[in-house]
Amino acid sequence: MSAPASAPAAPAPPAPRRRLTRRQRQRLVRVAGYLVFAAVLAGVALGADWGRLADAFFRPDIAAELFPEIITVALVNTLLFTGLAFAFGLVLGMALALMRLSSILPYRWFAIGYIELFRGLPSLLVLFMVGFGVPLAFPEAQIVGGVYGAVSFGLGLCAAAYMAETLRAGIQAVPKGQLEAARSLGMSHARAMVSIILPQAFRIVIPPLTNEFIMLTKDTSLAYVLGVTASSIEVTKFAGDALNRTVNATPLVVAGFVYLLITLPLSQLVQRLERRGNRRK
Repeated sequence: MSAPASAPAAPAPPAPRRRLTRRQRQRLVRVAGYLVFAAVLAGVALGADWGRLADAFFRPDIAAELFPEIITVALVNTLLFTGLAFAFGLVLGMALALMRLSSILPYRWFAIGYIELFRGLPSLLVLFMVGFGVPLAFPEAQIVGGVYGAVSFGLGLCAAAYMAETLRAGIQAVPKGQLEAARSLGMSHARAMVSIILPQAFRIVIPPLTNEFIMLTKDTSLAYVLGVTASSIEVTKFAGDALNRTVNATPLVVAGFVYLLITLPLSQLVQRLERRGNRRK
């Protein structure tokens, strides 16, 4: 009698799949992002008509014609508009911030109403109101400084609303114990605010105030609506006139670089101040 046939061996279980670790998945996603970005850049580089772009935006001969007036006149006026508007907005914003924190209800209501109103209005509309509405309402009144005063006043009204909230946050960020300690030494509330609280608050809000200065620098491009002259022209209007004269976009590119001469150093300053503040904390 023959021995029974042996049963076939059971198949080996499949090897478990090896899962990617979190770090490997992150690396894979990062590599995929680099590849997509490189593909987009390659597509733009291969599909663009560089000769036509250079002729439309980067004409050295047209750019040379803009100097030195774009620096000595347009840039100087842009800085003047910005500095005057910032100074006016800072003074008014400080007054609004203190009114916003006041225990007197009408002061708080006025500050809240002003801040909400001018934060909701476009700067262009406010400039129209200042340049054309005020002379209609008060025919005998004149804004001091001509177009410089009108632009600074209009932009400063809008900037004050934002600065007021920034300054209010800075004042409230100072520990209450500072004010209480000053009062316990016999200082009045006003003297304690001026000598103790406000200096600390300003150190806190320097970075956001610098950002506000950058925003005001760009907002000066709206000054043209008030009819700037050849002596009070700012960078954007200067570039726009050159664009109409040359029928070429090179003046706009040069104007962009001029604005970057102001904004990039200020942006770096903001970052340094923020890092210094974080180290102190």
